[in-house]
Amino acid sequence: MKVVLAGGGTAGHVEPALATADAIRRADPDAQVTLLGTERGLEVRLVPERGYELALIPPVPLPRRPTPDLLRLPMRVRNAVREAAEVLRSRQADVLVGFGGYVALPAYLAARRAGVPIVVHEANAKPGLANRVGARFTSLVGVASPGIELPHAQHIGIPLRRSIALLDRPATRAEARAFFGLDPSLPTLLVFGGSQGARRINEATAGALPALLAAGFQVLHAVGPGNVEAAAAAAAAHGVAVAIPASAESGLPAPETGAVSPESGLAAPQAGAVSPESGLASPQAGAVSPETGAVSPETGLAAPDTGPGARDAARSGSGSPVGAAGAAGAAGAAAGDGAAARYVPVAYVDRMDLAYAAADLAVCRAGAMTCAELAAVGLPAIYVPLPHGNGEQRLNATPTVSAGGGVLVADGDLTSSRLADEVTPLLGNRARLDAMGAAAATLGRRDADDRLVDMVRRAAVQKSVGG
Repeated sequence: MKVVLAGGGTAGHVEPALATADAIRRADPDAQVTLLGTERGLEVRLVPERGYELALIPPVPLPRRPTPDLLRLPMRVRNAVREAAEVLRSRQADVLVGFGGYVALPAYLAARRAGVPIVVHEANAKPGLANRVGARFTSLVGVASPGIELPHAQHIGIPLRRSIALLDRPATRAEARAFFGLDPSLPTLLVFGGSQGARRINEATAGALPALLAAGFQVLHAVGPGNVEAAAAAAAAHGVAVAIPASAESGLPAPETGAVSPESGLAAPQAGAVSPESGLASPQAGAVSPETGAVSPETGLAAPDTGPGARDAARSGSGSPVGAAGAAGAAGAAAGDGAAARYVPVAYVDRMDLAYAAADLAVCRAGAMTCAELAAVGLPAIYVPLPHGNGEQRLNATPTVSAGGGVLVADGDLTSSRLADEVTPLLGNRARLDAMGAAAATLGRRDADDRLVDMVRRAAVQKSVGG
C-alpha cells in the first residue's frame, strides 16, 4: 500500500499525520508512506526525524478576509496542485489522507483530478476551508469530536503519539514526578500554553502562586523558551521559592525571528524583546541553541536532547538556583536549604506523557491536540481558549466541559485571583478530580490512529470513495 499524508504546517496538523504514519507502518510494515508539506512548516524537521519521506509543495495560505493576496491565490493554487499531482503520480499513491491546512487543499484537488481515493481527518471543532472542500470528495471523513459539521463525519478522535495513547497515569505518577523533581505526594498542577508560553496564563499563574502553594499544592509550569529565568524572578517577587531542573532551558532552539507559533498564531519575538504571547522576555541574541530532539504536539517546537547528565538530573529532581535577579537567586537558594521548592518552571516539556502523569489538574489553552490528549488520558483541566482566530479553541473544549471533565475560563477573565479560586476547590478535592477525569475520559479516544488506518485500507480496497 502506498499512502501520501497531507498534514504540514503546524504541529496540530503534523503530529496527527505522523501518528497515522506510525499506525500504517504497524499495520503494514511494507507500506510506503510519504508526507506532503512545505518548506516553511514544522514537518521539515519533524518528518525526517521520524524516518519518513517528505515531499514539498508551495504553501497556499488562505486569507481569512479579503486582502490583495486573494488576487494571487488562483495562481498559487494551480502551482501547488500541479506539484501535489506530481507527488501522487511519482509515488503511485493508492490513497491520499488529508489533515487540513495549507498543504491539504491542493492535495485534495490533485487527488480528485487523478482519481486517487481521499480520506479526510478534521481535528478542530470548526473545520477549515481545506477540509470542507476535501470532505465533498469522499465518504471517509474522521473527526475529533461529535458534532463537527462535515459530510459523512465519523467520530474517531485524533491520532495520538503512542506514549500518550498507552499512558497509565496512576502507574506512571511516581516516575513522572521524580522526572520533574516534584514531591511524590503533593497535589500537582500542570500549567502550559503555546510555543512561546501564554502571556495571560503565565501572568495569572505568577500572581496565584502564593495562594496555590499555601493551599499545599505544587506547580509544574511550562513557560515558553527563554522564559524560565523571567518566570522564576516573577515568582520570587511574590515570595515563592523556585527549583529549576538542570534541563529546564538546555537543548532548546532559539525561536526564529518571525516564526509563527502554531498554537497562538503570533510571530516569535526579536531577541531580547518581550513576547506578546508569553509576556516574558525572550533570549538575547547570541544564546547557544543546542541540537533538538523530540517534539511536543501542542507547542510545535523541537524538544531538548539534554543528554544523559541533564536528563538524569531532571529525573532526580536536582536543580540550580535561578540567577535572573537577586530575589530569584535568594529564593532558589532558600529552596535548596529547606523543603523542596514547589514551583518548577521549565521552558518546554518534551515528555508530555510524564507531565500528564505527574499532574492532577491542568491549566492550558484549548488547541485540538491538547483537548484530545487530556481527554484520552483522563486529566481534568481548566481551559483558557486563545481568544484569536474564529473561536475554534472554545469549541474544541466545549464537549469535555459539557461532560463535566473541565472548566472553561475566558482569556479576558483570567486573573491571578480567578485562577486561584478555580484551582483550589478542584485540586484540593480528590473525589471531584477523579469524577472529572472519568468524565473527560468518556470523550477520549486512544485508538484514533488505528481507526483512521481502517479508513485508509478501505479506501485502498474500494479505489473510489466519492462523497
